[in-house]
Amino acid sequence: MMAKVTGLEGVVAGETDIGLVDGEKGHLVYRGYWAKELAVSRSYEEVAYLLWNGHLPDPGELEKLKQDMAGARIIPDYLRGMIDLLPPTVPMMLVLQSAVAALGEPVNATWPPTLPQALRLTSVLPTIIAYRYRKLNNLPVIEPLAELGHAANYLYMLKGQIPEEAHVRALSAYLILCMEHGMNASTFASRVVLSTESDMCAAVCGAIGAMKGPLHGGAPSEVIAMLEDIGTMDRAEPWIRAVLDNGGKIMGFGHRIYKTKDPRAEALMIATVEMNGKDPSFDLAIHVEHTAIRLLEEYKPGRRLFTNVEFYAAAILRALQLDPEIFTPTFTAGRIVGWTSHILEQAANNRIFRPQSVYTGPMPDLEA
Repeated sequence: MMAKVTGLEGVVAGETDIGLVDGEKGHLVYRGYWAKELAVSRSYEEVAYLLWNGHLPDPGELEKLKQDMAGARIIPDYLRGMIDLLPPTVPMMLVLQSAVAALGEPVNATWPPTLPQALRLTSVLPTIIAYRYRKLNNLPVIEPLAELGHAANYLYMLKGQIPEEAHVRALSAYLILCMEHGMNASTFASRVVLSTESDMCAAVCGAIGAMKGPLHGGAPSEVIAMLEDIGTMDRAEPWIRAVLDNGGKIMGFGHRIYKTKDPRAEALMIATVEMNGKDPSFDLAIHVEHTAIRLLEEYKPGRRLFTNVEFYAAAILRALQLDPEIFTPTFTAGRIVGWTSHILEQAANNRIFRPQSVYTGPMPDLEA
């Protein structure tokens, strides 16, 4: 009888040159570089180029990428009309899924997927999010500016004003650290769809469907709820003690993969240092972090429950005053670089995924 592995945990489903996740050692590597160092020293565009091409861009390559992305940010008129027809009750992730499907390539350009397709989807996704968000909130639509970078444009299109540089750096670091995280559920979904020789847009739609699930893309919202419930610094310790006394979980601490410090959280801590003392909501988050780490060691000594990326993601997104409804779409706007990199890698050495299953149902009468 074949061995059964629930959720495929520990099963190697393929080889990749794109990223390494080592939870025991706390390592996250993008194409031979520490992700946490890239997040605080490189732009979103530079790291996207690295994941797509295998090396960091030289100045000329970077400038061309920026120009290409600027030209690909505009939403086609037909897609604007389609988005406008979707009822307000349609969740943002389903809007993204529908929009990406509508951006599908002509039949004769579906295989193999190409880097220009990846660039196009990555560039336009934040514009779609901002367009839908402002329409739903009866705000004038803000078109992207060619002179702004990817992260800055996203904030500009959402808020309607040129963002502060500290906010751009924090969001850029967050988006970079969202890009790639091994064979997670959404990345695996994209590779499975692509392995059938479907097109890149279909594969990304599959990934968005997986990301929509709260077990994959919804954690920062729970941290936000915790921070809002705590409210003020003086309430942090009694609030956390009450939860721990009742056997509850402090959101944003510990990780299924990382058994040491989450390298993404370390990078975001560095990237957000300029926000310390300038934003009350961010200062509260930092105070809660320090208090929680101290109390978790007191209540659960030796458990190694460190701050994870969801905690800092929540702190950043809350400080940027982004609505919780676009938290997961924002995560998606970062992760699409990883998805499209995996899609291109899958196409280069493709074999359709066809795992086996163990039948547990009844058998018919063998004598019949």
